[in-house]
This record gives sequence, structure tokens and C-alpha cells, in this order.
Amino acid sequence: MELEKEMIEKSDLSSPSGEVRRGVVALVLILSVIGIDQAIKIAVKTGMYLHQSIRVTDWFYLLFTENNGMAFGWEFFDKFLLTSFRIIFVLLIAIYMVRAIRRGISWGYLTCLALIIAGAAGNIVDCVFYGLIFNNPPAPMVADFVSFGSGYGTLFNGRVVDMFYFPLVEWDWPTWMPLCGGNHFIFFSPIFNFADAAISCGIIALLLFYRKNLTI
Repeated sequence: MELEKEMIEKSDLSSPSGEVRRGVVALVLILSVIGIDQAIKIAVKTGMYLHQSIRVTDWFYLLFTENNGMAFGWEFFDKFLLTSFRIIFVLLIAIYMVRAIRRGISWGYLTCLALIIAGAAGNIVDCVFYGLIFNNPPAPMVADFVSFGSGYGTLFNGRVVDMFYFPLVEWDWPTWMPLCGGNHFIFFSPIFNFADAAISCGIIALLLFYRKNLTI
């Protein structure tokens, strides 16, 4: 029975109906993640002023920040180059996923790829359009939608909205310690968004469970 079940599952993976079903599921997942990500960002952007912090628990805050860089607020590259790289990356991963579906991708592997694509695409929306559709008032005023093209930036020069902050543990290093003595340490200090979390979950799951599939 187990062998028969396995053969049926493998047949379903590569059948035309199986391909269509996986493609539809992947598209729904990608659009859902992008929708949730954008809903959270817009709510924060229009409901909080920049750098406002809302305490949820001692180890979880909503802290509204914006950045020009990569996930978790890191900045390494020119803004236009970074946005262009994101778009190319999403297109390449999408092409890879389509080919993998045709060759019999598993549901778990498909989910990982869809999360990565959706997360990257969610941040692309910020970079490409947010500068065109939002103003940038000083605190404590909150941002509003404006007529297209009259926002705080130009095409490809929007800022990514981040809001999740988890200062799980923090302490002051003893003053006698070299280099870091007397400094305040926070773990985990990066501020991120739902799209960043989707990318991270997808990549971590790929590395943990699907490394052998990366050659598809």
C-alpha cells in the first residue's frame, strides 16, 4: 500500500493536472503573502509616525522605521542597483520555480520558493512605488496617500517600511571587558517586516530540508 501511495504521489507531481494545481497554489500563496505584507505596511505607514514605538510585550514592539537597504534594515548597495537586483532576483526565482514545478516539485519545496518570491516582491513594491504615492511629514504627523507621482520620492526610490522589533534579551557589558566594556547589548536588534520574515523562513527551510533539491 505504501509503495502504491508513493507511486501515485510521484505521478501526481509530474502530471499536467498536478503542475496546474501546484502553480495555482504557488500563485495564491505569493499573492497572499504580498497582500498581508502590504496591508501591515500601509497600516503602519498611515497610522504611526516615523520612529514611533508601540509596546506589545517586553520583548516585542511595533517600531516604525524605513530603510533604503536589504532585509532587516541592512544597507550595502546603491538604491537603484538594489531595487534592480531585487526585480531580477524575483524573475529568476520565478522562472526556476516554474521549471521545478514541471519537473515534479514537492509541496514543501514549492512553499519555500513561493515565500522567497513573495517576500522579495513585497519589498520591491515599497522601493518602486512608495515614494510616488506617500508623503513624508515630520513627526508626530503620519503619512497620507497623495496623487501618483507627487510623493516624497521618485520611481525606484521609495523606502522599505519595517516595524517588527524583538529585543529578546539585553544587558550592559561589564566595564572591565575590552572593546565592548560598558556598552549596552540587545539581542535581537534588527527591525524587519512581514516580507523579510517570509524570505528568511523560506531560505532557512530550504537549507534545512531541501538542499538536495536546489539542483533541480
